[in-house]
Amino acid sequence: MFRKCLTTFAQGKNANNAGCLTSIVCRTAHRRASNKKADSRPPKVLITGGLGQLGIECAKLLRSQYGAESVVLSDIIKPSKEVIESGPYIFADILDFKGLQKIVVDNRIDWLIHFSALLSAIGEQNVPLAVRVNIEGVHNVIELAKQYNLRIFVPSTIGAFGPDSPRNPTPNVTIQRPRTMYGVSKVHAELMGEYYYHKFGLDFRCLRFPGVISSDPPGGGTTDYAVAIFHEALRSGKYTCYLRPDTRLPMMYIEDCLRALLEFMRAPSENLKRRVYNVTAMSFTPEELVEELSSYVPNLHVTYKPDSRQDIADSWPQVFDDSEARRDWGWQHKYDLKNLVSFMVKDVRENFIKLEDAKVRASST
Repeated sequence: MFRKCLTTFAQGKNANNAGCLTSIVCRTAHRRASNKKADSRPPKVLITGGLGQLGIECAKLLRSQYGAESVVLSDIIKPSKEVIESGPYIFADILDFKGLQKIVVDNRIDWLIHFSALLSAIGEQNVPLAVRVNIEGVHNVIELAKQYNLRIFVPSTIGAFGPDSPRNPTPNVTIQRPRTMYGVSKVHAELMGEYYYHKFGLDFRCLRFPGVISSDPPGGGTTDYAVAIFHEALRSGKYTCYLRPDTRLPMMYIEDCLRALLEFMRAPSENLKRRVYNVTAMSFTPEELVEELSSYVPNLHVTYKPDSRQDIADSWPQVFDDSEARRDWGWQHKYDLKNLVSFMVKDVRENFIKLEDAKVRASST
């Protein structure tokens, strides 16, 4: 239609030209008005793997910003009463492409945040399942995002690097040769997302997170010693660490992690010089964490018995260089090691230990 208008305009058919160009202008104005109207409403967000470490807290943050009904939490796990009452929750299998299509269409999804994955230690125990969940699942959500023009976020990890990568510091772009299926799948996701961005214009966004520390019980990651130690030490005053005391790894508190995600998703696309960024807050060793925690647990006794997770940790970055994220979209962390320990001690005591003690007392009466 547009080519025909240009042809008739060149031939001097002024009456037709006016009508044709008016039609184009009207349609363009309508499109712009529609886009402006769409931009004015909160994004509808789908979170996959929503009952993992990050999903529920991410949903809380996004619902506080955009409203409870704007965020759809999903997983294949039966949700708690609290999850159901907090906002929309649906069953979503990331290996079921047609099922995902229906969810996106029925809920008019704009953003897709893809947390579904098997973590490092668990993935090594079941490689075929890790391939299906971590690789086939990513293929599904990236293709879905392309089809429906979604902004998609897929987290990556320090595990996307390997023993051949520089470890202190690890820059944003460097050699990546991970030796875990988790790491391999994350490099695959990074490259797939970048390919779809360059080939199809997909608004793909990815942050490489370090170890993320929250009060939720550990879920099988190599960095989860930094979560487990709070639960064990505050209960018993003892902890057995599966890493050497001098194993330095990048870490961040969950509040910083989720804030980074939200700020990154909101960042104008033109500000992003990359589709994949390192983000971090601090780096510490088990013995440095124990020293800080000892001020809250004076008689803390920690023993070290490295297992297979030590080999994984030895191939990962010790210090993350996230200067590009700080430069391009203004990333700044809030929590250092001292603040992290203070908040974790308070959180675990109030939301786990006291509640468990109250349940024990109630059951004994």
